[in-house]
Amino acid sequence: MNRTIMVSDIHGCINEFEQLLHGVNYNPTNDQLILLGDYVDRGPNSKEVVNKVIKLVHEHHAIALRGNHDQRFVDFIIEGSSLIKAKFIEHGGLQTLQSYCNIEGAISDEMLDQAREAIKMDYGHHIDFLSKLPFYHEDEAHIYVHAGLNPDYLEWRKQPELDFMYIKDKFIDHTFTNLHQKIIFGHTRTIDIHETSDVWFGGDKIAIDGGCAYGMQLNALIHENGSYTTADSKFNLNEVK
Repeated sequence: MNRTIMVSDIHGCINEFEQLLHGVNYNPTNDQLILLGDYVDRGPNSKEVVNKVIKLVHEHHAIALRGNHDQRFVDFIIEGSSLIKAKFIEHGGLQTLQSYCNIEGAISDEMLDQAREAIKMDYGHHIDFLSKLPFYHEDEAHIYVHAGLNPDYLEWRKQPELDFMYIKDKFIDHTFTNLHQKIIFGHTRTIDIHETSDVWFGGDKIAIDGGCAYGMQLNALIHENGSYTTADSKFNLNEVK
């Protein structure tokens, strides 16, 4: 592999994702693509994004991690409690249902249950795929995770699963002096860290969620021969010194 290409928080933005892969000249023969989770919710084309991710994993050796929105979608379909339904809709789930079921306008509890059953029947393979995604990946240079690592756990692999998907400030504010790899993460929009949607380089950690589903941009972080390049769905390409 010549390059490692990292993308996070696609959130149903299939067009931007396709543009980004094209813009960085993604070649699965030479590039390792690592996706850091949150493929669904908020954006308009969750179904298409999950289809694309499945293809990239199964046919092009991409690595896909699990994000909190992916987990919530799985929980909504499999469990469907009142609390899970409310959280799912509150955090962009309606757009996911519109993508999968062409639902329009206000949605009743009965319609939610009908949508759940329809997705189970027609897209059960999507739910199975998302439910089995790993929470982290690591290589010699990086630890890849959706949200971050909990500094309370010296053995970070043993931290609670929720921390991999949800942790924010406690992780971002901590300096991990005991790790020899940089931590690559999404989940927290970079604009909330340093007031721009560009990739944030924080020394021991790098944040890449550009807030695409909020009208901002989808970022790619490219690692090659020890150097970093950033790209975004607006076709900006920058070498990081």
